[in-house]
Order: sequence, then C-alpha cells, then structure tokens
Amino acid sequence: MIVRFITALLLLAAAFAAAAQDGYPSRTVRMLVPYAPGGATDIIARIVGAKLTESLGQSFIVENRPGANGNLALEATAKAPSDGYTLLVGNVSTNAINESIYASQLSIRPSQDLIGITKLVEIPHIVVASASFPPNSIRELVALAKKEPGKINFASVGMGSYPHLDMERLMKAAGIELTHVPYKGGAGQAIPAMIGGEVQLAFFNMASLLPHIKSGRLKALAAIPAQRLPELPNVPTLAEQGFPGIGTNAWQGLFAPAATPKPVVDKLHAAVAAVLNKPEEKEDLARKMMAVSVSPSPQEFTSLVRKETLGWAEFVRDAKIKIDE
Repeated sequence: MIVRFITALLLLAAAFAAAAQDGYPSRTVRMLVPYAPGGATDIIARIVGAKLTESLGQSFIVENRPGANGNLALEATAKAPSDGYTLLVGNVSTNAINESIYASQLSIRPSQDLIGITKLVEIPHIVVASASFPPNSIRELVALAKKEPGKINFASVGMGSYPHLDMERLMKAAGIELTHVPYKGGAGQAIPAMIGGEVQLAFFNMASLLPHIKSGRLKALAAIPAQRLPELPNVPTLAEQGFPGIGTNAWQGLFAPAATPKPVVDKLHAAVAAVLNKPEEKEDLARKMMAVSVSPSPQEFTSLVRKETLGWAEFVRDAKIKIDE
C-alpha cells in the first residue's frame, strides 16, 4: 500500500514537472549580461530578448550584472534555480576563458555548471586605436612601441578576457611591451575611454566599433579575419601585416544552469533558431556586424564551449598568465 502511494506521488510529481515544462515560460525570464550596457554582449542580449518576448509570449528581461570580469553573472546563473527563468548571455571570455584564468576565485566551473543552449552570433574583431594615436598600421605601432616601451596603453574588458590575451599574443610575437588597462564595465566603458584618449589601443569587436570608426572618433589598424572586411576594405588583416594566427573572432551564446530540464533547453534553442534564422533578421544583424550562427543543438554548443575551455586553459598555462585578485 505504501509502495503504491509513493509510486503515485512520484508519478504525480513527474506529471506536474512535465506540465510546467510544457507551459514554459509562464512568467518573466531574466537574461543576465556580465557587462555594463553598450557592448556587443548587451546588444545581442537585448535583440534576442525582444524577439523571444514576441515569440514566446512572456517577457525576457535583460539584467546587466557587471563585475569580477563576468564572474558575478556566471555564478549568479549557475546557482539560480534550474527552471529556465534565469539565463546568461555570455561569450568566449566569460564561458571559455574565465574557468582557467579565475580558477581560484570562481566557486563554480562554467563548463560544467552551465549548459549551452545555442551560439547566437559571431563577430569579427579588429585592432583599433584612438583617432589621436599617431600610428596608422601595425608596423608603425610596433616601431613606436619599441621606441617607447610600456608607454602605450591598451584596453580590454577585463584581466584574462580575450582582448587582453590577444594583445598578449601580439606583444610576444612583435617583441614589444604595452601597458594593460582593464575595464570592468566591458566595451561600453572601454570604448569611451579610448575615444577620450585615456587608452590608445585595443582588440575589440566590430559590432561595438563600426559607428565610431565611420565617425572618425576611432581608427582601425588591422582586421582579424583571414580576409579583409567589406566594411573596411582599405584595412589590411593582421596576417597581411606579418602576424597570422593572432586574434579571436568571438561568439556570443545563451546559457542556463546545468540541471535545466532538457525540454526547456530544447524549447529555448528552437525559439532562438526560429527568430535568428529568418532572412530579414540575419540581414539586420549583419548590418550590425553580427553573423548569425545558431548551433545545430544545445549538445553541440556545450561540447564546443568545453573544447574551447580546454584550449584556452592550455594557452594560459603555457603563457604563464596569472590573475591575482
């Protein structure tokens, strides 16, 4: 009798869980962004949030949670209830690099405690400089840096972020010394500082930069992709300027706590794919320098993130980069 009663309770609980998942979402969903407003991660989060609000009939609200180079948002998401109502819009820095850079500070392992729902977009990067910075090419930058070691400042969105590590790679390859200035508020804070001349140089994404380059407030020194960017046809690639293999064309992606039910994860993946893969949406995002890149499945995106986490860990270890915070 007791066994039947327990079995009935378990079946009832399973039925309620299934019904809750079928009805997802039934209330507001929070989408945490690990930076201040204005950067690429924030931009794509707001676009996706608005589209999901339209398609799923509940509000997807972006909540900026900057601090600790993305770790505050990572931990808040990983420790949230695994019900699909707290999501993270992260990127290669937060979800593939921080695990090795901040191993002693993080109370979670992003590659294990978060599950990937889908990659959202990929964004080309460039080496960008303030308009008042004298060099107009990488060759001129290297020459000035060798003449004045340590006097040129470069920006990043935080210690251990890919703009930081990419510049470390360039410095090592070119044999130069630059001074790192990390901005905890992300690109939304670092780009105004560059425009104002507080820092001179950075690896940043085109989604955040193109309007400022077109207006003349910033200038491009090198493109990161293998081919020149159609929007900047006169800007040679880093490879053309003697530094192949350096630079990250980064992705932005959607994540949830690892124990989030598969039906919820699959529903979110399908909803994002449906809105981002529309031709008009792809064209609109392309104008913003964002290439739609929805993953075939949550499992494939999660595997990709874990593979990149291992790759970045190897680079950080070989380069002996340590973050003492």
